Amino acid sequence: MIRLPINVSADIWTGRIDHTERRSSFRYHQIVELMDLEKLLTAQKNTCAIIGFECDEGVRRNQGRVGAAKAPNAIRQALSSLPWKRAEGDHLVDVGNVRCQNEMLEEAQVELGEAVSALLSKSAKPIILGGGHETLYGHYLGVRKHIGKDASLGIINIDAHFDLRSYEQQPSSGTMFRQILENDPNSHYFVLGIQRFGNTQELFDKADELGVRYVYEEDMTGERMHGILSALNEFIENHDHVMLTLCTDVLNAAFAPGVSAPSPFGLTPMVVRTLIRTVAAQKKTLSFDICEVNPVLDENGRTAKLGAYLTNEAIMAFLGGDSIDVST
Repeated sequence: MIRLPINVSADIWTGRIDHTERRSSFRYHQIVELMDLEKLLTAQKNTCAIIGFECDEGVRRNQGRVGAAKAPNAIRQALSSLPWKRAEGDHLVDVGNVRCQNEMLEEAQVELGEAVSALLSKSAKPIILGGGHETLYGHYLGVRKHIGKDASLGIINIDAHFDLRSYEQQPSSGTMFRQILENDPNSHYFVLGIQRFGNTQELFDKADELGVRYVYEEDMTGERMHGILSALNEFIENHDHVMLTLCTDVLNAAFAPGVSAPSPFGLTPMVVRTLIRTVAAQKKTLSFDICEVNPVLDENGRTAKLGAYLTNEAIMAFLGGDSIDVST
């Protein structure tokens, strides 16, 4: 039996109020509508739907530092006071959290997938707040169910790691993309931000074997970014649908200390922001997730706040915000 997401408290969505009537002065907490998933009928045009995944069981299995299960509500709180920069006809709903209980990761991923599929069927853009990066597999299950088994799916991952480990013993936060690629011939994988010393040679070999496209973190600077964005645009054009996932350990630890696997080499927030804007602005992109924010390890909420800002970039792009032309 698939459980409905658990509603979040309205107390999470609170913050500064500049005006109670003038929409141009509204912030996220004044816009968001808390709603039961089963009561969300066909969404109004231009609707993003937030859903959380309270889970870090995959991180535990992958021998990482747990705490990311607390991230969905922490990111919501950081989003609350951000100014809402969209027009009257744009909508934001929050359908609650899927919760992993009793180490039952696989069941929780299925539940998340059912919720994501339901949101897509209602014409809403899912914004999934993880959780460990095992969130991605539930996200994928929902997208694949919605588009059908024959549609080509491009999976874009902003990440320092391939997450192509063996799942022979059990799935974890390090196995999802291998699970997908070895069982779904119509899905393809592009990862940006790979660190040479964040992955073993075996994982590089597996990436090559599975036809993974990847860009090294050290190459994502200056003039090289134009060519990278052009390649990203080409990847999107070659697929029927696209989904986007962000693992926040791709960021330099100076900006994102609150992650399971912080790195002194990582991408800057501006580079990640550009990637999110580029992908989310494309009509083929169905959904977005952000993973591995870990409030237990955070410093003064810095990583949660950065995660909220990057989530805001995805929401604004989905709703028709400024896009980046990468075609020339």
